[in-house]
Amino acid sequence: MSDVVGAVVVQAYRFALDPTPAQDRDLHRHAGAGRFAFNWALAAVRANLDQRAAERTYGLDGEQLTPALGWSLPALRRAWNAAKPQVAPWWAQCSKEAFNTGLDGLARALGNWSASRSGRRAGKRVGFPRFRSRRRVTPSVRFTTGTIRVEDTRHHVTLPRLGRIRTHESTRKLARRLHAGTARILSATVRHTGGRWHVSFTVEVTRTVRTPARPQATVGVDVGITNLAVLSTGQVVPNPRHLTQAQARLRAAARTLSRRQGPDRHTGPQPSRRWRQAKTRLARVHARVANLRADGLHKLTTTLAAAYGTIVVEDLNITGMIRNRRLARHIADAGWATLRRHLEYKTAWNGGQLIVADRWFASSKTCSSCGVVKPKLRLQVRTYTCEHCGLCLDRDLNAAINLKQYVARSGRETQNGRGADRETTSWWLVAVKRPPRTISVG
Repeated sequence: MSDVVGAVVVQAYRFALDPTPAQDRDLHRHAGAGRFAFNWALAAVRANLDQRAAERTYGLDGEQLTPALGWSLPALRRAWNAAKPQVAPWWAQCSKEAFNTGLDGLARALGNWSASRSGRRAGKRVGFPRFRSRRRVTPSVRFTTGTIRVEDTRHHVTLPRLGRIRTHESTRKLARRLHAGTARILSATVRHTGGRWHVSFTVEVTRTVRTPARPQATVGVDVGITNLAVLSTGQVVPNPRHLTQAQARLRAAARTLSRRQGPDRHTGPQPSRRWRQAKTRLARVHARVANLRADGLHKLTTTLAAAYGTIVVEDLNITGMIRNRRLARHIADAGWATLRRHLEYKTAWNGGQLIVADRWFASSKTCSSCGVVKPKLRLQVRTYTCEHCGLCLDRDLNAAINLKQYVARSGRETQNGRGADRETTSWWLVAVKRPPRTISVG
């Protein structure tokens, strides 16, 4: 691939950590401090809203009401700094970034709730923020200021107030860019997932925009369950089904966890040590499945983005498809949305383009040879047979070829507000429903 002009992008580098027992306690302490600041600020906001609502019932209005508490991050930070000596005398033991993490999360949650209620935010209705529980929230803390550094040893990172922490894997990929001056660290987020701590660096990277190996080539990608992806070239990418293969281990780990003495929020007992160990084992099995799935999707999307100049995929209604209880687990295990998300930024990095076919484009029902659209095609039928021209080939391959021909056959790229074509071109031979007839009675 030939290199051309550089482009500045923001991407993340994630590394597993091997902290010492003391550092592990410090990490949990910082994550707990952020959760404490979130809950305190949320309680203050709710008390302020309830007070103003009660005062309105007495006929008060305008300046007579209790002053409103600001929801922005600076306003919440000022309120926290004024109250922290009384509500958190231990605040000096943690970095200020720990408390800022919780306050920033609340400011975003309140902003999303307000925008959703007023109609300024599209999508599913967002509810009012709820208090964060220690057992239900993933421990995390985000650092934006202070000493954030990747050491020259390539096996250590330095974070504010936490010091030097050893990494489980080498940091050479990020270290090389930092030494070359093509990367700048913006923030670092430490999160406890899968039974261990990970650090994610948000980095501003100057990437070299590349040209695909075949810039004029177009490939259609049809995703599925039997096969993860079928390309219009005839290549078939099998579905590894990582979650299905791990079902036995997941059942055993979940059964062991259910037999341990766990927490009970009603009676108040603390979980036993063996329960925590069983929970960690279950989390590691889930993490392994997620890592295997992510690795396979990254390899597939990187190969496609580096080889083809134009990639065409479908706009699938995954939210509606997973309502089918027989296929929900298999659809979620395939990771179709992640595959499309990876293609979006990887095609931009490699100088290609990603085209998303309209959700109502009948790629499976349309004949890739003559263009006739079948009125119905059951999911059990895996071979497409055209009664008009006699074409007979695999159903998924036929859909992938139709996706490849999507741009050429549509004839126009004008799109409406939701990104779909305005109308179906007259080139298609679409099966039309028979119009109703008028019958005289008597």
